[in-house]
Amino acid sequence: MVFPHLARLAIDRVQAQPTSVLLEAHIRTTDADCPACGKPSARIHSRYTRRVADAVVGARRMVLKLLVRRFFCLAPGCPTVTFVEQVPGLTSRYARRSQHASQALQDIGLALAGRAGARLADRLGLRAGRTTMLRVIRRIPDPASTPVTVLGIDDFALRRGHRYGTVLIDMATRRPIDLLPARDADTVGAWLQQHPGVEIVCRDRAGAYAEAARTHAPAAIQVADRWHLLHNLAGYVEKTVANHFRCLTTRHTDPTPTTEPTPEEPAATPPPAPTDGRLAARIRLRHQQVHDLHAAGKSIKAIVRELGLARETVRRYLRAAQVDDLLTQSSTGSRPSKIDPWVDHLRKRWNEGCTTITILHQEIRALGYTGGYSTLRDQLHSWRHHMPPPPDTPKPLKNRQVNSWILRHPDALTADEHAMFAQVRADCPHLDRLATHVTSFATMLIRRQGQNLDDWLAAVRADDLPHLHSFATGLQQDYDAVRNGLTLEHSSGAVEGNVNRIKMLKRQMYGRAGFALLRKRVLLSR
Repeated sequence: MVFPHLARLAIDRVQAQPTSVLLEAHIRTTDADCPACGKPSARIHSRYTRRVADAVVGARRMVLKLLVRRFFCLAPGCPTVTFVEQVPGLTSRYARRSQHASQALQDIGLALAGRAGARLADRLGLRAGRTTMLRVIRRIPDPASTPVTVLGIDDFALRRGHRYGTVLIDMATRRPIDLLPARDADTVGAWLQQHPGVEIVCRDRAGAYAEAARTHAPAAIQVADRWHLLHNLAGYVEKTVANHFRCLTTRHTDPTPTTEPTPEEPAATPPPAPTDGRLAARIRLRHQQVHDLHAAGKSIKAIVRELGLARETVRRYLRAAQVDDLLTQSSTGSRPSKIDPWVDHLRKRWNEGCTTITILHQEIRALGYTGGYSTLRDQLHSWRHHMPPPPDTPKPLKNRQVNSWILRHPDALTADEHAMFAQVRADCPHLDRLATHVTSFATMLIRRQGQNLDDWLAAVRADDLPHLHSFATGLQQDYDAVRNGLTLEHSSGAVEGNVNRIKMLKRQMYGRAGFALLRKRVLLSR
């Protein structure tokens, strides 16, 4: 119980029960104030007993059996004829729990939602079912709205791939101020009309949000998020590298060696692109089908439905102008083995005479190996027939390696990566120019040199890089927001953090995350 309020109560009897403590009491005062007009009254209408559940005392539930009085209101013209006396901070109208217990249930419900909240409340002696916990959350009033100057906006999935909503963030407090059930321009525009005064809108590259801000908040400055700009650029870098990867594979697969490789030292060449077999036939068929449907005017979504392929798979087929590009990627896209980081250690120990796989397994597990014994056994099985084991050979170059070298900061590359990247840039002038443009854009983004955007766009258009031209066209269409994003300090970091928190709250509610309930938890939880 909240002990400061005991001064207003007279304790009549305390009764200890197996799971609870029953406290019988009545209110000491002789009068009470009318809740409507505030005038005190001492004229009693009737009496009755209330049972109010409170907090836990000594691992037992506290139940207050309170004798209360109903008074007549003596103020002329007051709409309230009779009223019941309350204990401020302890009781409220129609409540079967004390204000302290109700607040505790609200805090538990906002933190854990239904089932998990009900389990914790039961352990704390506050009996409430999972549905009761959800009702407690829904009864909490929305936080008071305050004027917003800097608004952050982004979408989140209500049902991934089908339904999306919009979260609005006050960037000054980094707290969500509202959730909208859709992400179209009309829904967001209606909210902006109801909340004038927004001066800056931080958003991603979504066209719906740009249209809503441009139409319903024309005086607001739109700021494109820098992370999304770099993320968009990375997508076009991946496409460009895929298109020019044959330049690199040709150099690696067509060398003129001075000496014949020995069986113990196999040539460091990647496997050639498959020209036959079921995989190659399927790739050719799908490539032809996708390009035929696209030439017939069908959208990517329609092609996905007709062929039963993933959306990104269809995009990958469309990006490949020739089927050989796909065949080359499939031949060099093998996944790394868990044993790869420990091969040098295994080879050294094997050459020293330790060929017991159990001992080798124990050694590399101590070094951090997380794979199983059978994986190591299968890997070393061939070594018993080729003594000593074959030396380490350079692995074939992969698209993702080149993408990583282009997108990472030069200081983050190792010496070997610097050397290989320099060779890549020397072998393909297009990738060399691509790396130059990416470095310039990243420098402009990090240092907020938005005044250099026009020069960067002109330099990109002067090069023969079609995918980068598409990226530059997109920047030009959203020029003001992009330039502001590269110049001003505002970003959507707080928005992305709240989107991640929404995902966590959704998972807690296990399918009971109706929009109204989700909105309450997002706006009220901390």
